[in-house]
Amino acid sequence: MSVAAAGFLGRASEVSGSPDPSVSVHRSDTDAQILSRYFAAAKQQSEAMRGMTMEVDIDAELPKLKKQGKLHALRNISKVGKVTYHMLGFSGDNTIKRDVIARYLTAEVQAQGSQTNLGINPDNYKFKFKGLESTDGRSVYVFHLTPRHKRVGLFKGELWLDPDTCMPVRESGRFVKSPSVFFKKMVFVREYTIADGVAVPHHIESRVDTRIIGPVELSINFTNPAKTVDAEESAASGDE
Repeated sequence: MSVAAAGFLGRASEVSGSPDPSVSVHRSDTDAQILSRYFAAAKQQSEAMRGMTMEVDIDAELPKLKKQGKLHALRNISKVGKVTYHMLGFSGDNTIKRDVIARYLTAEVQAQGSQTNLGINPDNYKFKFKGLESTDGRSVYVFHLTPRHKRVGLFKGELWLDPDTCMPVRESGRFVKSPSVFFKKMVFVREYTIADGVAVPHHIESRVDTRIIGPVELSINFTNPAKTVDAEESAASGDE
């Protein structure tokens, strides 16, 4: 099952610069200033995620068929941005493992390796500033996103930003183009936590309406993010 994985986990905005961590929230910031800070923050986020590993738990369900499954895996992003998974365990129906989770992971790996620009940037989206809003006990900048192209991986929805860092804390919406005739509608909510000034994936909730087997429900949790030392770095350290 392809779930437009690049859209799920995000792509870096191709904008130069970096946010100033000392900048405090400015209630008078214009939408252009906020977006400029966000594009810089997105670039910083993309670079910081390289060389990172984290544990992933994917719960998937086919309510109509009453089938469920859960995969526990280690997700690794190489220094060049290549995503790989190492399965640590699975429980549940093999249909879920084969036709839902495995296809999702394959789609993500392929999408991350493609050259298609799927970032949340002016090339792909129109931005409408909705203001500084309070939700779940926190203040966030809210932008409404409208894609400029009907392309797999782009979505129509909302972007929430942390006012202090302009890092994303939530992205949600509906994908505007299905990656397969098998799917009718794909909606998602993607949440981040901010650690050491960088937005790290925390949770994804998604529902995919299919034409044959009914709805597919996905819940993905990311835990224990950590930087890794690759083989070349280890060898270099050993030579010193």
